Amino acid sequence: MSLQLHHHRSEHWIVVKGTAKVMVQDSEFFVRSGESTYVKSGFNHRLENPGKVLLEVIEVQLGEYLEEDDIIRFDDDFGRIE
Repeated sequence: MSLQLHHHRSEHWIVVKGTAKVMVQDSEFFVRSGESTYVKSGFNHRLENPGKVLLEVIEVQLGEYLEEDDIIRFDDDFGRIE
């Protein structure tokens, strides 16, 4: 996932399968199956799969405005930065 932030929503990620490498602000950590993490609005964040096992994550978005135009990308492997 791109390095991004949202001004109007926070996100709660629950790992269902695999292990996620998570970056929030300047911290990097791993979230394993059955664990979760919370990303506050306004915080830079990124999620990636560092392993060979398929990563399955449930993302719960919380906030008054949940539209795609609230994504500010700083780094994107898929060329979505304008």
